[in-house]
Amino acid sequence: MQRKNAKACFGLAVMFLILCISGGCTSYSEPPKAEASLFAMNTYMTFTAYGENAETALDGAKARIQELESLWSVTDVTSEIYRANHSNGKSVEVSDETANLISFALDMAEETGGTLDPTIYPVLTAWGFATDTRQVPAQEQVAELLSLVDYTRISLEGTILTVPAGMELDLGAVGKGYTADLVTALLKEQGVESSLFSLGGNIQAIGSRPDGSDWRIGIRDPKGDGNLGVLEISDAAVVTSGGYENCFEDEYGNIYWHILNPSTGYPVRSGLQAVTIIGTAGRLCDALSTALFVMGVEQAEAYWRENGGFEMLLVTDQNEIFLTEGIADRFSLNDGRTETIRIMRDASRRADRSTNEKKG
Repeated sequence: MQRKNAKACFGLAVMFLILCISGGCTSYSEPPKAEASLFAMNTYMTFTAYGENAETALDGAKARIQELESLWSVTDVTSEIYRANHSNGKSVEVSDETANLISFALDMAEETGGTLDPTIYPVLTAWGFATDTRQVPAQEQVAELLSLVDYTRISLEGTILTVPAGMELDLGAVGKGYTADLVTALLKEQGVESSLFSLGGNIQAIGSRPDGSDWRIGIRDPKGDGNLGVLEISDAAVVTSGGYENCFEDEYGNIYWHILNPSTGYPVRSGLQAVTIIGTAGRLCDALSTALFVMGVEQAEAYWRENGGFEMLLVTDQNEIFLTEGIADRFSLNDGRTETIRIMRDASRRADRSTNEKKG
């Protein structure tokens, strides 16, 4: 394995909550508020919830997340995923939660033509992104490991999982989104009607803010510090994938990031810097943020037109922002930004993107 002098570069979560902008808060009686945080699933998580049972609900959410992590961790020797990955090709029985998540991951892999592949883990490990060593592997090693990347070889019959010998299943591209959906359901069952929580780069909003206004989410500039602008949402999931989140620079100034192309085994070069997906289901947003990053603008737009059911914000290498029309009036650039915004219209309208532009 070829090792370069690596300088790690990391990004904090791409989103953050803007609770109150000067002049934007009105007087009202705020319901009881609870906050919590924890480190799980290899990321820092924060929670804010409102309601009489908010504190109890967040305690339950934290416990549930830790339970799910114990099932799905790819490094914990007691987890179901680790046991399946190291079974030498033998079938193992998993819980309903694990089976449901794997089934979803395999369905999304099929639906996205393999641009999302939950068996990419051996290649990810060779690059050092799974072990914090960060290195450029030899081409021969990448080529050899690619033979172990093929989601169609994973067998799931009910709760019986079979991972072929040498292959490894990693649910990191869908696990946090799936968890967010389960936490959302749990909080709602506890009577929480207003909440915002972040599982790393995965933002989930229950309802609106207590005063009835939208939550205001900052969209980070993938090329530098600060934010591009603000997205206003209620009762929705917002998930961003960007190369800057986990990357390293070698001694020659080449930058490599953790989002790999399952077809090549190398960091994706699709012309995109970041992809943000907005929808009602966290699991779908999580899966698509990675898959569409691999696809690039044209294929991502084609996928959106054909499938629908979500909105997206794409940031390109060329200082452009592509927005689907459903969020065009919910996103605003920060003052001083110069990015060109291009609006993607619904397939039934077929508007030419070039006639639907605005400048920041």
